[in-house]
Amino acid sequence: MLQLPAIREHKDALVKALKKRNVDAEAMLNGVLLLDEKRRATQTELDSTLAESNKLSKEIGQLFKTGKVAEANAIKEKTAGLKDTSKNLTETLNGITEELNNLLYQIPNTPHESVPAGNSEEDNEEVFRKGEIPDLGGDALPHWELAKKYDLIDFELGVKVSGAGFPIYKGKGAKLQRALISYFLDKNTQAGYQEVQVPLLINETSGYGTGQLPDKEGQMYHVSGDDLYLIPTAEVPITNMYRDEILAETDFPIKMTGYTPCFRREAGSYGAHVRGLNRLHQFDKVEIVRIEHPENSYNALDSMVEHVKSILDELKLPYRILRLCGGDLGFTAALTYDFEVFSTAQDRWLEISSVSNFETYQANRLKLRFKDSDSKSLLAHTLNGSALALPRVLAGILENYQTKNGIKIPEVLVPYCGFEVID
Repeated sequence: MLQLPAIREHKDALVKALKKRNVDAEAMLNGVLLLDEKRRATQTELDSTLAESNKLSKEIGQLFKTGKVAEANAIKEKTAGLKDTSKNLTETLNGITEELNNLLYQIPNTPHESVPAGNSEEDNEEVFRKGEIPDLGGDALPHWELAKKYDLIDFELGVKVSGAGFPIYKGKGAKLQRALISYFLDKNTQAGYQEVQVPLLINETSGYGTGQLPDKEGQMYHVSGDDLYLIPTAEVPITNMYRDEILAETDFPIKMTGYTPCFRREAGSYGAHVRGLNRLHQFDKVEIVRIEHPENSYNALDSMVEHVKSILDELKLPYRILRLCGGDLGFTAALTYDFEVFSTAQDRWLEISSVSNFETYQANRLKLRFKDSDSKSLLAHTLNGSALALPRVLAGILENYQTKNGIKIPEVLVPYCGFEVID
């Protein structure tokens, strides 16, 4: 979330920056400042009351020692009143602080200066494109028909077991899925990311820490009996590993990668654009996460972009990179690059990765800090990216590598799959 000192000192600049998101934040920021003023005034009054109470307690002790019992008892009555006052002030302070935090949670991150203005995905800026789109002729099939033809993915059986959006991978489809996971993890660890295995369920505090709560509460599966949430991405548990931590400058960079299933309700999603693997409730993803010194975070972001590019280059899939506009930017991100693979059979681009810098926005929620060379405590920067989300990568491979004699396997995946073609 936004930092209170920044709101106090740069409110007008923040209002202007948030307009890139098409958010009029002036009323919310004014509300934050008003509550912050009340909080600080209440804290000052509480501190004064506690100080007076402590002073009188010491006087009472001295009076009892000198035999002045009547005077001591008289002051004790006053301290009893001060205790009631401090209790009431503490309750008031807690209420104001909770209200202040709830308001701060509703304010999105401010966009980086390079984020283009815009209202929707139509206004995103293409910054890179690579790969030839294959000419498959008029007989090219979309991936859901290829999956059925070669018995790779059973969407109907998934409906029977769980419901729509929960496919079952079979035979070479399951092996290709496993091959992609292993390949992505190997590429990430070779690039210096430490592999971790993390829980698939998180507590509410973790959801607030990385910004999924309260913003995306309706999109997350909630296990009400235990008050836990199924993760929407490995970013959440991996980043929360460092919640409430104070790092040293020498700890940077922190680079982690993890494979997890991901769960998203995708409420309200329907239509042809979500058919097959295009939009699922459960899917596999390999994530990369970095925790960086603020001075290096944008170099780190560029490095992450180049890393994802290298994977897609090896897969030899046609792709492009978009810099998201303010209106399409995620709630917690300062800058995001989306990677999209071209689906030849569907004649459309499919998002397969988002690489983002959150600057201090998540770190402020997480209380993730580091000590600089002057022992000053500062907020770290957090970043994450998909490397990669599997469903649409798999869809891109099936569609772009299809031939009359079957589906070829990208050369880099053959050692992982153990076969060169699906026929």
